Amino acid sequence: MYADCIVPLPLEGVFTYNIPTHLTHLVQVGCRVNVPFGQKKQYAALVTRLHDEKPVYDTKDILTVLEESVMLLPHQLKLWQWVAEYYMCTLGEVYKAAIPSGLKEKDGVVMYRPRTVDFVRLTKDFFDPIRLNALLASLKVARKQQHLLMRYIELTGVNAALTLQNATLVKEITKEEILKASGCTGSILKALCDRGVLEEYEVVVDRIPTSSIPSDLLLPSLSEAQQNAKQAIETEWEKKDVCLLHGVTASGKTEIYIHLINDALKSGKQVLFLLPEIVLTSQLTDRLKKVFGDRLGVYHSRYTDAERVEVYRKQVSDNPYDILIGVRSSVLLPFKNLGLVIVDEEHETSFKQAEPAPRYHARNVALMMAHMAKAKVVLGTATPSLETYNNALQGKYGYVSLTTRYGNVCLPEIEVVDIAELKRKKLMTGMFSPLLLKEMREALERKEQVILFQNRRGFAPMLECQVCGWVPQCPHCDVSLTHHKRSNRLVCHYCSYVQEIPQRCPQCEAEKLSCKGYGTERIEDELTMLFPEAKLMRMDLDTTRSRASYEGIVKGFQRGDADILIGTQMVVKGLDFRRVSVVGILNASTMLNQPDFRSYERAFQMMTQVAGRAGRSANASISRRGRVVLQVHDAKQSTVQQVVRGDYKAMFAEQIEERKLFNYPPLCRLVEVYMKHKDEAVLEHMAEELARTLRMVFGQRVLGPDMPAIARVQTMYIRKVCLKIELEASLTEVRRRLREIQTFLLGKAEYKAAQMYYDVD
Repeated sequence: MYADCIVPLPLEGVFTYNIPTHLTHLVQVGCRVNVPFGQKKQYAALVTRLHDEKPVYDTKDILTVLEESVMLLPHQLKLWQWVAEYYMCTLGEVYKAAIPSGLKEKDGVVMYRPRTVDFVRLTKDFFDPIRLNALLASLKVARKQQHLLMRYIELTGVNAALTLQNATLVKEITKEEILKASGCTGSILKALCDRGVLEEYEVVVDRIPTSSIPSDLLLPSLSEAQQNAKQAIETEWEKKDVCLLHGVTASGKTEIYIHLINDALKSGKQVLFLLPEIVLTSQLTDRLKKVFGDRLGVYHSRYTDAERVEVYRKQVSDNPYDILIGVRSSVLLPFKNLGLVIVDEEHETSFKQAEPAPRYHARNVALMMAHMAKAKVVLGTATPSLETYNNALQGKYGYVSLTTRYGNVCLPEIEVVDIAELKRKKLMTGMFSPLLLKEMREALERKEQVILFQNRRGFAPMLECQVCGWVPQCPHCDVSLTHHKRSNRLVCHYCSYVQEIPQRCPQCEAEKLSCKGYGTERIEDELTMLFPEAKLMRMDLDTTRSRASYEGIVKGFQRGDADILIGTQMVVKGLDFRRVSVVGILNASTMLNQPDFRSYERAFQMMTQVAGRAGRSANASISRRGRVVLQVHDAKQSTVQQVVRGDYKAMFAEQIEERKLFNYPPLCRLVEVYMKHKDEAVLEHMAEELARTLRMVFGQRVLGPDMPAIARVQTMYIRKVCLKIELEASLTEVRRRLREIQTFLLGKAEYKAAQMYYDVD
């Protein structure tokens, strides 16, 4: 017998191994096995098929079965295969992305260890009242042992269990608990164990704590608008499996989700709740725990690997989580009975994986996953992606709108400030316009909170010599180094290269080095001087490295521990702070001027979302309608005016016309072919040859070769060629042709050191 296995390596296909006779009864489809690979390597592989078809090559034996339980479900494998084919990567790369590291042992080393706790119990020999009393009497000369044993009997209810002669009535107690309660040391406990009176034993416990919050008691009531929206979604589901819920910010989409989840659970189904950002899981988990208790699981990269392993194991067990909340990677997890998928903030770019492969879009994978499981899908957002909204208009998805905020709270008032004119008149205070400073000051006086959005972390994007114009660059990437004041370092945000801040310019020896531009650190510094009495918090990648840090910021700001929150795009994504009355967008122009055909769409989404953090509460303590100060260099720009009016349809109409004119998604599919090489000359030659070859097959569908915005990362030069494929064309055929060209090109001796990969959609 043979087993086809997926190995966690970026290699095409599966690998066939011989099943030794002594393992025949243990190996099954979906289990993990230890296999040799190459000369000396060993990997944890996943079995995908058992058969008796001898391959053309000599097969190696499976070494061991790592566990008999199934770790890869059949429909999960089917989804992985679809991801590998559609996004043009290998099954091994999907495996690496989907399975926690602790379940991908390398070289036979087991990475994951279950967490155990030491417990103490009375031995069977002393579960006898006569013998136990005799022992207690004899321990008068060993007072500490007697005291510890008496405390054990008292805390565990041994006397009642002896009276009824029922050992199961003895309560469990940990070693830590009994030592603390008795005030004794471990040596006293060891002495009792040596006497054979007590014994220690280990119990495997979950790393993720469980709670006993009652469920089904705190289901939030729905307003009339929310109830109508829920019923409309259910009506749309009768005709289509996917429904777009287009609800303005703070319209109460989460409450609708909770009721839909409750309905799914009543019908015995599982739910996947996808979020774009880890920072959102904390607030949402707190809300859902109050309703669903321990039926809810959480999965994201800020969990330790051991915690992720435990979530994964639970999902393949006979008692999986009914609801799983997670970010992008959660879509590749196992589900036995999926009935509902919710993709919140479906427009968010965080759902698209950039590096490494598979470069998948979690929203689109979720749609395929739901289709395979015959589950229903809700795509929720205040600012739909053009692709999703276009699918709704075309009738592919159902569509439900929610146009009022919960509690009839007014949408915030947005005021545009032309900072180009203010800078010319020298009326700006750093990054702050007079209007923004006034609004902030008044909000602080009313004991309300302020959010400031600056989509750039660090102190300043670059350092510059005022004499010769020298700017420190990363030696490995084509980017300037960002100044981080707290650590007093210059840092590359692409490869994490770090260097000390020079005292003088290495080019002209001048000591006039100045910071150019503003990051969140610099905003924080200036606010300390402008509002010395205000308490500040900063939310960016530098301050949210751990799970505890980002949860601390979210919960702290929610409690009112800070008056002003400065943040990058993390503050945009669905956070709910009821005391925020003023939001400042410090420079909207940086979003509008990105070299990307989606820049106006994304700028509209980001500005609308961050504006939606203001004035979300109907509480009388918030004295008036929320205010948003939008600072921009061109106040008349159409996207800015669309944000002010809250006019999504106008933005969509304008952008879709432009996409039609230049043939961009959602009117076609984009496949980008990337090449990397350490030698720029070789790469240029390869890129030109690739483009020529592609044009022979795809004709005018080919754009490039071109240099991406960052043309060198980690010493590797990068080039790309873009394919625009019409919607009705066969993607299977496109992928086949691309693979043939890749094999032909990388088969040439001069390109063997090159890397080539794809980014679909």
